[in-house]
Amino acid sequence: MAAPYLIIALSFGIATAVVGRAKGSSFFIWLIVGSVLPVLGLIAVILYRPEVEEPERRCPRCGKVHKLYVQVCTRCGAELYPLTSTGDSSASPPGSPGSGSGGVDPGIS
Repeated sequence: MAAPYLIIALSFGIATAVVGRAKGSSFFIWLIVGSVLPVLGLIAVILYRPEVEEPERRCPRCGKVHKLYVQVCTRCGAELYPLTSTGDSSASPPGSPGSGSGGVDPGIS
């Protein structure tokens, strides 16, 4: 008696998992969701929206693209400073030669 339900649940589980994997999610998680909740799982995976891409920026030294939250380039080790309010990523950090302070601490005479 339970065999037809298991076949239906597994069929919905596989269909849900295939759609979920096509959208970039975990195959096995959607397989479990689709098997436990056959119709609701399939509806959920169809309505599921994949995560939007995060903003990225390029390393000024080597050009590798990093997520915005990365602070040090993994390729060349350059520090990636936060963007300024104008959106210019080439802003110099405080105390660097391009920052206007000449790289000298004002407390030193």
